[in-house]
Amino acid sequence: MALTQMQIIQSLGEAMSWFERELQWEVPPTELRHLSGRIGELYTALIMNGQMATEVNQKGYDVVSSSGERISVKTTATMGSSGHIAFNPNTLDKVDRVVILWINTDEMQIEVLFNDLTCKAIELMGKPNSNGKVTISLSRLRISPVAKVDIPVIKIAKHDNFEIEELENGTIIVKDNGQIVTPSKPTLRELALKFNMSILNGNGNPYNTRQLGSLLIKTINS
Repeated sequence: MALTQMQIIQSLGEAMSWFERELQWEVPPTELRHLSGRIGELYTALIMNGQMATEVNQKGYDVVSSSGERISVKTTATMGSSGHIAFNPNTLDKVDRVVILWINTDEMQIEVLFNDLTCKAIELMGKPNSNGKVTISLSRLRISPVAKVDIPVIKIAKHDNFEIEELENGTIIVKDNGQIVTPSKPTLRELALKFNMSILNGNGNPYNTRQLGSLLIKTINS
């Protein structure tokens, strides 16, 4: 049964919370590939107003957009010039669009590295490696502007020229005079100091963006 957009939003929020909890338990992001893959597919289904592929391990693609595009989704939680994204060249003919996402584990946000037609992705791929895979080097990708996603704002707080929003999936957005601030964590930490808030949790570890933003909203509004 197809998921509704509300169910996709809720599932994405739950998956991000699970991912964040695993990181707090010091599980390396490289060991969370299945979970990061699920997060990427849910996020892509959301921004493309689409649905997950109808079959488990659908050959070639993971999401079908509202316009019927078959989308291959690749998600990574590591970033560096030596990293790469691998594809099976034998199934690229079954894909209309490629989306590559990066989970920013510091901000706990999802960034779009690539979102274009398959032919454009192929232009970035090298020759097949020893495993028969073709790859795109992360050094060739750039973070794109945050995609406009219609996720409801459930909490909001304002202080001076700053505005903090918490979306239904847990994402925190910080605005300065109406302009989105990226990265947002430094601004959140500065605001926390103004309100004499600790930026460390009970275990002595720094709050991440989601935790700190949510606490700040509660403090400012109280």
